[in-house]
Amino acid sequence: MENIIAVIGPTAVGKTKVSIDLAKKLQSEIISGDSMLVYKNMNIGTAKPSMEERCNIQHHLIDILQPSADFSVVEFKELASGHIKNINTQGKIPVLAGGTGLYVKALLEGYQFNPTPSDEHLRANLENLANQHGNQYLHNMLAKVVPSAAARLHPNDLRRVIRALEIYELSGDTISQQKLSAQPELLYNTIVIGLTMERSLLYSRINQRVDLMMAQGLVNEVAMLLESGLSTDCQSMQGIGYKEIVSHLQGKVDLATATDNIKQATRNFAKRQLTWYRKMPYIIWFDVNSFSNYDGMLDNIYKNLAGKFSLTVE
Repeated sequence: MENIIAVIGPTAVGKTKVSIDLAKKLQSEIISGDSMLVYKNMNIGTAKPSMEERCNIQHHLIDILQPSADFSVVEFKELASGHIKNINTQGKIPVLAGGTGLYVKALLEGYQFNPTPSDEHLRANLENLANQHGNQYLHNMLAKVVPSAAARLHPNDLRRVIRALEIYELSGDTISQQKLSAQPELLYNTIVIGLTMERSLLYSRINQRVDLMMAQGLVNEVAMLLESGLSTDCQSMQGIGYKEIVSHLQGKVDLATATDNIKQATRNFAKRQLTWYRKMPYIIWFDVNSFSNYDGMLDNIYKNLAGKFSLTVE
């Protein structure tokens, strides 16, 4: 089995710094597990680590696609597994900096995805319905037949809503992915490090991060993307922070309201992440606030890794 270390947790908890510091200590490389970091020119709203933060450590699956491109968990799984193999071949243990729960879980547990082929005629009909009645109409259709899929998809994520309806119509299958087994069987020799903190402190950090994004120029970043011709219907523009600023730029809400909407959406996202991670019983959790300082927490994490991978403890 190939080795890998995963660092996961809710947004704004501090995964980026821990991942980079571990990769530096291990003289290894990082694989991003975030569905938004793949996009070029989307830096502020994604909280993408800067080149300075990356500390000359090789990062994979960051800035690999134009914002107009689609990206799926199937593509992520294929690309990430290739990087894991290559890095292991070099005698190094890659660090997966997790962000998107489905991506990380699918990779580590080896999800098999629905092989249902597409039907261009059916898809065109569904797209016409969306054009005539709006995206919410299709989302309501999905909620009636596959409520679990509707619950995890935003009405404006039209591509995935259509695909879910397509799968249901063509196969009657209400499950879009299946694990290899009922109990999680990890495909890798891994330790999954989970970072957490008290909910009110996490929410405070989220609010501060959003304020920083605004100060760094998130509005200008979104405006430049739109000026470049990027459609608001693109998958990338459905990301938290982007769709709210689009609403502001379209004159639907003022900037203060858009900012508050981003904070609320991010807090809700953090809650969903924590719910998702409860489905991963193999996570070793570290409460960030239970340590007197950051270095003490990092040393504690490294000792866990050393025991698993026979690493030298200084």
